[in-house]
Amino acid sequence: MKPLSDVQQSLLAVLIDTIDEPLTIRELQDRLDISSPSVVHHHVQQLEKKGYLRRNPSNPRDYQVMGGGAEKQVAYLNMYGLAKCGPNGTLLDGNPVDRIPFGSRMLGFNSEEAFFVKAKGDSMEPRIHDGDYVLCRKTHHAQNGDVVICAVNGESMIKRLQYEDKGPVLLLSLNTIYAPIVVDPEALQIEGKVRGVFSYL
Repeated sequence: MKPLSDVQQSLLAVLIDTIDEPLTIRELQDRLDISSPSVVHHHVQQLEKKGYLRRNPSNPRDYQVMGGGAEKQVAYLNMYGLAKCGPNGTLLDGNPVDRIPFGSRMLGFNSEEAFFVKAKGDSMEPRIHDGDYVLCRKTHHAQNGDVVICAVNGESMIKRLQYEDKGPVLLLSLNTIYAPIVVDPEALQIEGKVRGVFSYL
């Protein structure tokens, strides 16, 4: 790895010390008595370029210190409100409503691919209830029978996929009182696969 300046060494030490409760750029500026937030941002970028730091592009405060400096125990994952699509009609280009701390070792995949959705309604009962936190892994591809987060005409939903031979896709609810939703494959945007469900009572 490339050598660090004195400021970068101090910054790296603070990042390691606060890895489970990440500081904002402004807080780092105050802690290190640096002249401006842009200077802090510059040195953070230098740490990334030199291989000491890896940040989640979706969550700048979710980072890993490389080279054995620290092993991050907790990742801070974006949580999105269901049906709140962003400007391009997808869930993940909207603004997260919260950030949820989650044990990295429990994920089983890279935290950069993880996000939460807060479930709405009863269409996926008994597996997913209204208000549950649904852990998802980002992907645009899914297999028949997968439970996914998807968007159709700007509306986000959690459904089980059923592909028909050379025909439409069926979006199935687990609650049998709801009829399948028939969609054109071209209109379906898969955002991620459901990997876990957590109830917060």
